[in-house]
Amino acid sequence: MGKVIGIDLGTTNSCVSVAENGEPVIIPGASGSMTTPSVVAFTKKGERLVGEAARRQAATNPERTISSVKRHMGTEWSTRIDGTDYKAQTISAMVLMQLKKDAEDFLGAPVTEAVITVPAYFNNIQRQATKDAGRIAGLNVKRIINEPTSAALSYGLNHGEPQKVMVYDLGGGTFDVSIIEIGEGVIEVLATAGDNHLGGDDFDERITQWLVRRFKEENGADLTRDFAAMQRVREAAEQAKKELSASESAHIMLPYLTQHRGEMLHMDLTFTRGQFQDLIEDLIERTAQPVHSALSDAGIAPAELGRVLLVGGSTRIPAVQEKVRALTGKEPSRNINPDECVAKGAAILGSTLEGNSLVAAGTDKNLLLLDVTPLSLSIETVGGVATRLIERNSTLPTRYSRIFSTAAPYQRSVDIHVLQGERPMARDNKTIGKFKLKGIKAAPAGVPQIEVTFDIDANGILKVSARDLDTGKQQSITITSNDSMSEDEIQQAIRDAQVYAGQDQTRKDAMEVLGDAQRLMAETEQKLKEKKKELDRGTKKQVKADVNRLNKLTMKCRLDKVTEAQLAEIKEAMRQLEESARSL
Repeated sequence: MGKVIGIDLGTTNSCVSVAENGEPVIIPGASGSMTTPSVVAFTKKGERLVGEAARRQAATNPERTISSVKRHMGTEWSTRIDGTDYKAQTISAMVLMQLKKDAEDFLGAPVTEAVITVPAYFNNIQRQATKDAGRIAGLNVKRIINEPTSAALSYGLNHGEPQKVMVYDLGGGTFDVSIIEIGEGVIEVLATAGDNHLGGDDFDERITQWLVRRFKEENGADLTRDFAAMQRVREAAEQAKKELSASESAHIMLPYLTQHRGEMLHMDLTFTRGQFQDLIEDLIERTAQPVHSALSDAGIAPAELGRVLLVGGSTRIPAVQEKVRALTGKEPSRNINPDECVAKGAAILGSTLEGNSLVAAGTDKNLLLLDVTPLSLSIETVGGVATRLIERNSTLPTRYSRIFSTAAPYQRSVDIHVLQGERPMARDNKTIGKFKLKGIKAAPAGVPQIEVTFDIDANGILKVSARDLDTGKQQSITITSNDSMSEDEIQQAIRDAQVYAGQDQTRKDAMEVLGDAQRLMAETEQKLKEKKKELDRGTKKQVKADVNRLNKLTMKCRLDKVTEAQLAEIKEAMRQLEESARSL
């Protein structure tokens, strides 16, 4: 069996790791960086770019560049490019395919299995969407693990002493906080809370809007009408945010930004840390409630925390660190890399799923991981009430059954509405599925006994089954949702991904072949020029004819439509030219 890789599929950046000799190592991306931008772009020539290459061209190709797609996982969001609709799962799969390729290049062997991390507050549909993205990318997703739990697993491998740890995970698009107990080789999640729409993207947007307002005040020009200018401003906003983690001010200089009334305008502004903190103060304050909630659910006071771990790039912001100090009374630990620890934890779990034993530091015991479900699971009952079957922060995996009955006399079927959330009324929670149980024995209302079982696996993904206790008839129910991809859609996406992979390889081969062909023609032309007077007429004519034939084939070759047959024809023409040019 090959290696199981660990993937942190992030909103802004993604990271991949693998366990080597019991220690997780980060696999560098194609550009040599330890993280890969979660960005996908389609060029007008039909080429698909992923990662750093996609991010670099975003300013010149904003309408065909997709980023922060993680925020759309498990929703009906899609984008249409060149007549094709792409769902969030498909775009995420393209990022995963790049990480898979990077891992294969690093290991020198095929990679087919992975552990993928998700925000702790992802619901059932979002988790399933992430698993679907992995399938599309050609990965067997062995486990879905919560990001804070994964970070704690990475930390716990080297810090086995008993302690309660808070993981404060603020990334590009999501915020999670988990209270985790580490002790005697066991890593147990006590409680988790969070906000799936809070992160660095929101900070970037606040800076972007501030820059747009200032520019309009100073120049009278509305940048929001200029797509390319807005992309440059967004990139500058993100860069300024990073600079302000180390400096008190950032100088934003964007020459030739836009044209207004025939005049070319430039942006030249100074943005201070104080201005930045004022802009995002309310966003940082939004992290307080989940922290209080998680501590309350875990039944501990901040003073009982042994460590506070900061995870996610956004925790580098000084105002965020100050907020964590205020909330916990603790100095945040700097023992882990906030960008890499989540992927490393996933790689550790992947190694254990391969059958390897990992021993916690300071103990002789193998690590045992106990995670929790982030949200309560309910079904709708009479009066629109959400009747809970599984409470939030229940340890995974878990299974719970409850007996229900009919509300109307001689009812032959019941509609079961499955919900996820904490509100008392069904309408206020997230619908994650509906199904109909048929074939119930006709009887007065309240007489049939229908046992409904909720079964949550280690990935936090829910399966539901129902049984009529009177007849013994049992039926397993697969919950489907409008937000999920059907099996047919997944299979089509897998086929499309394979086609794309083939096209990408063909384009890469074509670029190499065309480069070799250009060099061969240039060298041959130079030799013809040098030996012009020494060559007989027949040789000169043959070489020139071969050069012209190869040149015509290369001119006809378009990277966006190149085929294997075209490449074969060019290679044959190169072979003929090399043969005829031997006499030069």
